[in-house]
Amino acid sequence: MIPISYYFALSAILFSLGALGVLIRRNAIIIFMSVELMLNAANLLFVAFARAHGALSGQVFVFFVIAVAAAEVAVGLALIVVIFRNRKSIDIDEMSNLKG
Repeated sequence: MIPISYYFALSAILFSLGALGVLIRRNAIIIFMSVELMLNAANLLFVAFARAHGALSGQVFVFFVIAVAAAEVAVGLALIVVIFRNRKSIDIDEMSNLKG
């Protein structure tokens, strides 16, 4: 059996990569992918702790996180498509004039 510290380390690495992607990149699709990476890092940790403690609550949380992530992706990609049709770019620096 793999120790839970390995899962924790992998989850921390994945979450850090996702956070770097959100903070550094300017492309909206890359930012969405980075957010998904961060959510999956949290899911990995939920499942690892649930397995280590023999509980099903971790898998239930993961199920809800996956459902919310799917809804977030559907709405986010629809917004990106509309913004791309209007501005011909998905660079988030160019979206700053949406402030009004």
